[in-house]
Formats: sequence, structure tokens, C-alpha cells
Amino acid sequence: MIDVRKLRMLAELDRLGTISAVAEELHLTAPGVSMQLAALEREVGVPLTRRVGRRVALTPAGALLAAHGHDILARLSLAELDLDSLRSGSAGRYALSAFPSAARTFVVDACRRILEDPGSSLELTLSTLEPEDALDALAAGTVDLAVVHGYSNVPRETGRGVVTRPLGAEPVRLAVRRTDPAAAGGRPARLSEFADAAWITPTADLTCFTMVERACGLAGFRPRVVAETVDFGVQLELVAAGVGVALIPSLAVDHLPDEVELLDLETPVGRSLMLATRESGTADAGIRVLSTTLRETAAARLAAPRSREVLA
Repeated sequence: MIDVRKLRMLAELDRLGTISAVAEELHLTAPGVSMQLAALEREVGVPLTRRVGRRVALTPAGALLAAHGHDILARLSLAELDLDSLRSGSAGRYALSAFPSAARTFVVDACRRILEDPGSSLELTLSTLEPEDALDALAAGTVDLAVVHGYSNVPRETGRGVVTRPLGAEPVRLAVRRTDPAAAGGRPARLSEFADAAWITPTADLTCFTMVERACGLAGFRPRVVAETVDFGVQLELVAAGVGVALIPSLAVDHLPDEVELLDLETPVGRSLMLATRESGTADAGIRVLSTTLRETAAARLAAPRSREVLA
């Protein structure tokens, strides 16, 4: 294996032209540089320098090896710069998963911020997975970070070896038609008054369905489900069509149909947003930077006005 330190001396001799200049550049003595170059010749088994009067010149073999030295030293310099970026969290490749309403709102905001930052070379790939699948992917190592959620009445269990950081919280509201008497009352909705209503819910395999089932159960009834869909936008359109009522997290409302009113709940239900990572990744600078960016963009989205004019 060629000694990189000696190879650098040869490359510097090619660049600077004299032993004394190399010694000055590297803060060494001229005899010391000469000894190292002689040792390099012995190691590679071919002459690398020759005397030309009082100066030392490179042989063809020395010039060829010096050219490789320039390339290697340039690559090492780039590696050092990349390491500095990795240490600061401004470089690296990461796979992120997020549930749909987070992905299309504050996660997109975070991606935009990273792409527009001239000092960042972070590379982020995104997949949209529900929390259960996202945590499985995190455990399997196919994603590095996962934006997940839990409800106040359905806490999220993440499993061993996974740590979570809070990203914020949002209310869950009852979506009803504006012609519903409850919409004109100016008071929080009492779910027990909707025991006989038709309900629109997520599919039964999701935590979001469990949230609805438990909220209604606390109010003393089991919801009569007439439509199931994982898309909250579809749920709102079904409410607008008079099919039934639905419980909708705030962040999931991109467009509020004119026929729909969102009511606060008398017994509140909230959805907490979390960023999950493997415990082994907590010291990773890039993950820390991404966590901070996601926390900031989530806070901005959750604090933004959610008026009908904004949503429409």
C-alpha cells in the first residue's frame, strides 16, 4: 500500500518544482523530504526522481505517480469536506415516511425548505405510509424517519428501539352539513346527539377508525357506518352530499366544501404528531437537522388560519 503522506510529497514536488519549496509548504526540513521520497522509491521499486544539475526532477514513473497523487489528494479533500457536512447535518441521504395529510402539508414544506437552502446538500426520499406500516418500515431499516400520529383516545405504541419527538398537536372536529341544526347552535358538538346519524369513517384496519369508534363509545353508542374511506377529502365530500357525518383531524382538511361545517367537540379529541427514528440514529446530525425542520414546518402549518376562505 502506497503511503499517502509520501505520495503527497511527490505530488507537491511535481507542483512546486523544488525540495525546499515542498519542505516549506509542508512545514518539514528539506533533508526530511528527500529521505521520505527515497523511501517511497524503495517501496514502489522504480526510480521516481533524478538529478538535473542542482535540482531534482521527476522521472516518467515519478510524473505518472504524482498525477495519481494529485487525483487521490483531491478526492481526500472532497471526502473531508463531505465529512464536515455530515457532521453539521447539511449532507447525507435519508428516507422519510409520512402519513398522507402530513406528507402533503408540512412535510412538503420541509422538503421545499431543504431544496431552497443553498448551504444544504441533504437528499430526502419520501414515501406515504400509515403509521403502522411506517413503523414497520422503520424497524426493517427501509426508512430512517417516520412521521406518525396518535390520538388522545388511541395512544401510539412505537415499540422497542424507537424514539419519538413531538411535532405538534391538532384538534379533531365533527363535520356536518351546514343545514344540520347543530351547525347553527354556536356550541361544541355533543356526540351523543349523533347516535342515530349515519357515519362516514376510515377503514376498520386504521387507528383513525379506532379513534371514531372510541369517541362514539364514550358518548354511549356505536357508530352506524354507511361509508368507509381512508381519504378525508372524500369523507368531507360525502358529508357535503348528505351521506352522513365524520370526525376529521384539522390538518386533513385541504378544501372545505361550502355545504360542510366543522364543529368543535364538547369532549375534545386531539391528534398528536410525532417523528419516529431508530434509537441508534439519535446522534445523527442529519436526522437532528431534519427533525428541527419538520418541527418548525409542522408548527407553522398548525398555527396557520384554517378559515373557510383559506381552505376553499
